[in-house]
Amino acid sequence: MFLDRVKILIKAGNGGNGSTSFLRNAMTAKGGPDGGEGGKGGDVIFIASKNLNSLIDFRYHKKFFAENGENGSKRLRTGANGKDVEIKVPCGTVIYDAQTNKVIADLFKDGDRFIALKGGNGGHGNAYYKSSIKQAPHYSQTGEQTTQKEVLLELKTIADVGLVGFPNAGKSTLLSIISNANPKIANYPFTTLYPNLGVCYQKGQSFVVADIPGLIEGASEGQGLGHYFLRHVERVRLILHLVDISQSDGRDFIEDYKTINGELEKFSQELIKIPQLVVFTKIDLLDKGLKKQRIDRFKKEINLPFIEISALLNVGIENLKDKTIEYLSKIPPKPPIEIEEFDFDSRDIETITITRDDEGAFILSGGKIDNFIRGVVLSDTRSFAYFQKRLQDMGIIDMLKERGLKTGSIVKIKDIIFEYSE
Repeated sequence: MFLDRVKILIKAGNGGNGSTSFLRNAMTAKGGPDGGEGGKGGDVIFIASKNLNSLIDFRYHKKFFAENGENGSKRLRTGANGKDVEIKVPCGTVIYDAQTNKVIADLFKDGDRFIALKGGNGGHGNAYYKSSIKQAPHYSQTGEQTTQKEVLLELKTIADVGLVGFPNAGKSTLLSIISNANPKIANYPFTTLYPNLGVCYQKGQSFVVADIPGLIEGASEGQGLGHYFLRHVERVRLILHLVDISQSDGRDFIEDYKTINGELEKFSQELIKIPQLVVFTKIDLLDKGLKKQRIDRFKKEINLPFIEISALLNVGIENLKDKTIEYLSKIPPKPPIEIEEFDFDSRDIETITITRDDEGAFILSGGKIDNFIRGVVLSDTRSFAYFQKRLQDMGIIDMLKERGLKTGSIVKIKDIIFEYSE
């Protein structure tokens, strides 16, 4: 089965908690704070691999969570960092933020790496908070929490040459002759259900060819199968536009040519700009007089360069390969997609939201709140005093008063609940 578009969930590891500990041993009865730091959470990393050609591995496995950092411990021991999760994808995979549909990465070449999400920082142990005025802090900091995100993976085949045309135009047969590919071939529409790739070698040079599933009229709007795979044409440098000049399926060959180009243009204005070489197939089914008549008509109505071939009789194949190399020598490789400046892994450390529950209690939330309460321990007098001072310094008390805060009001921040008093 071929899969070239899938959504997955990813999440970096949480940071480990700092430790609250004091040195206690046979030699030291009342030592100072020795709580260690929490470990950093693992990152989420995408890696392009030339050994993959489909996203089929993601059909059932759609959650990729990195390991959490370990908690710190006594004797200043830092917790172990969480293991990264590495996600291998085929070369040519474009990664989108599923929420905004913005491109966040284009893994173009083998070995390309992209850190999509960074692990949360570990929390400080109580040894970190020791100072001349805080000799024995009884609190530490919790690790930074991360959130899961949804991304869309879309494979855009990386090939030098794309074969396009109506079903049964002879694309798969041609690919099987000029390359090492072994596509399924049969005489009925939509034999090709997914792009086939092959490498063609000619006179010491090589190029990659992609057989794109057959297009029909309305493909750009979702008719048939080809519309789903039009994205695979976007990467190619040259299009070999196969046209059945024998009209074996009863369609007019020039109308076929115009229809396919129309669908390419509707799907993307960039597709129609890709250089094309017209390839007339199945010339063995025509006598010389009828073939000349149709070619003369093509020259009169379209007047573009073309090549005649018969895959069955192996006629014109060497000429086609030579011409393809000649065209490619003049066309530069396609670059990766230009990525718009976009911080996919942005962390909210600024927002403050105030709401009230059914009982009238004030509820504080938001990134700024989450970040600063990581080191709050209500049972420790100094910690709670620092907490109250920060609420005042951050202007949160004034914000609450504007919403009706008064002595006796209940305030809730995560698991912290307290009664306000002047």
